[in-house]
Amino acid sequence: MHKEQRPLVGIAGDGASGEGSRLGWRGLGPSWGIALASLVGIAAFGFPFLLPAVAGVGQPGSGAVRTAEAPVVLALLTGLALLGSMAAVSGRGGDDRAASGSKMVALLGALVAIDATLRLVPTFLGASPIFVLILLVGVAFGPSFGFLMGSLTLLVSAFLTGGLGPWLPYQMLGTGWVGLSAGWLPRWPGRPGLLLLAVFGGAWGFLYGALLNLYSWPFAAPGLDLPTGFYWTPGIGVGESLRRYAGFYLTTSLLHDLFRAIANAALLLALGGPILRLLARYRSRFVWQSTTWLE
Repeated sequence: MHKEQRPLVGIAGDGASGEGSRLGWRGLGPSWGIALASLVGIAAFGFPFLLPAVAGVGQPGSGAVRTAEAPVVLALLTGLALLGSMAAVSGRGGDDRAASGSKMVALLGALVAIDATLRLVPTFLGASPIFVLILLVGVAFGPSFGFLMGSLTLLVSAFLTGGLGPWLPYQMLGTGWVGLSAGWLPRWPGRPGLLLLAVFGGAWGFLYGALLNLYSWPFAAPGLDLPTGFYWTPGIGVGESLRRYAGFYLTTSLLHDLFRAIANAALLLALGGPILRLLARYRSRFVWQSTTWLE
């Protein structure tokens, strides 16, 4: 018996299917790290609806709550991303896995840098090219790599565009979940897989906007004594909260998110196939598994 190193090839878009393509990059972003980051995100988005302290919504200074908590969320997300990268380099599976892991971290850095610079491209309303590469990387390399790709892209692009603020960790979570969920898509070869990805990207165009609204919506009420019917106030039920949020979203965000959804779908249909094939070539060079052969 002897062991031979074989590259893992085959991702959605090139017609191949393999265990490696479904599981993604095993050496990076262990599941516990992604789960912890997601729990932090869910808590960060949801705590205003649970804490009695939010009774001051709509009053002067209530927006300071988000400003106070944002650095903590940002530190946790950045720390988990760095731990994921260190886990990849450390190799956990032997020297060969460590070598390929370090190459994958380098590839992640290059992809993040490319995508972050795309945020400098002028856009119209919510349309932005950065979501396309996040989705494609998630499909090509799996959910853990996709989560890191999305969250780190927003972190780096914030420094490039001057977009640092209390909203940044929530944007990192949103784009991280975009890449994470793309890694869970079923692997359909050829045109059907590309159409599925385009529909999925269009859906995220709306979902991302709806999710990011929750960053500020609990604190957006102009005053508790002004019954506009669009804003959340403590004590209302779940059904009333959903009804008010639907009205708020349709009034303030739908058009913006519509352009993002259309741009995502169109760019994925136009560029998804060639980019996935390019990512597959890099993947076959950097990702390895050990296979035992009987003599």
